[in-house]
Amino acid sequence: MQLVPHFILISVGSNIDKAANTDAGLNGLNKAFDGIQLSPVYESESVGFKGDTFFNLVVSASTNKSIARVCEILKQIEDENGRVRGSEKFAPRTLDLDLLTYDDTVIDNPIVLPREEILYNAFVLRPLADLVPQHMHPLVKKTYQSLWQQYDKQKQNLWVADYTWSKTKT
Repeated sequence: MQLVPHFILISVGSNIDKAANTDAGLNGLNKAFDGIQLSPVYESESVGFKGDTFFNLVVSASTNKSIARVCEILKQIEDENGRVRGSEKFAPRTLDLDLLTYDDTVIDNPIVLPREEILYNAFVLRPLADLVPQHMHPLVKKTYQSLWQQYDKQKQNLWVADYTWSKTKT
């Protein structure tokens, strides 16, 4: 029996040594998952706290791994790159990797999918609209491109980052 690969979308963010940590995160994702594709990288102001700007992008990939296993891998990559987990939800991050979607799965355990911030944060929605513009959000049944067109662009500033992935050989 051959397993059918699942299509996943992962958000990547960093605001501590952001170029190096974004590289490390992307290299970890490239080792863990198949066929990764990247959105453009955006820079944005921190949300919920005062801090350095973030690099943000979205990665698509395919995997035969379960949702729980994908989440474990993301946490491991974060930990390997100095992620400190504290009680504060909004704080500086070396690396933040969040599973946004897993196929069109809608669940609330072990995590909430699709991730709620897709609809609320420009730094998630804009890269999604660039990477997979015609994909439908599993709950609201609109494309990421149309969701971005409807988004209030005054809510959050973001701009294209001066960044190029320093891909390591696997």
